[in-house]
Amino acid sequence: MIEPIRISFEVACPADHAFAVWTARTSSWWPAAHTVSGEKGLQVVFEGRPGGRIFERTTTGVEIEWGEVTVWEPPLRLGYLWHIATDSSDATEVEIHFVPQGDAATRVDIEHRGWERLGARGPGWRDANQAGWDGVLPDYNAACSQS
Repeated sequence: MIEPIRISFEVACPADHAFAVWTARTSSWWPAAHTVSGEKGLQVVFEGRPGGRIFERTTTGVEIEWGEVTVWEPPLRLGYLWHIATDSSDATEVEIHFVPQGDAATRVDIEHRGWERLGARGPGWRDANQAGWDGVLPDYNAACSQS
């Protein structure tokens, strides 16, 4: 088994806001460098239901699939299959818990797993995704601090 990526951090907002920033305001913080098209001004869409798509929509309307929602329990839990920049048959699993820490803070616990299904590519893909998380989470954290 390849060890899952586990990340835990606190954001300065209530859980409902943290969940909404992640799922409904993704376009405001997700860096263009971490998309398939790399296009500025694109939209990142989470269709809010199990089976809903996760995708980027370019300014010309092209939609590029990133994943599929598997768990939709606002504002406390979100799960999805993740296959950005790869075939959907190579999807890994992301599960996020938004844990209230009083009225004005939320602990965000992320587990990204399923690397073994990629065979020999698993360890390298895990490392690439760790770098990806390191690249997007500071922007998410900053977005959570904004109203």
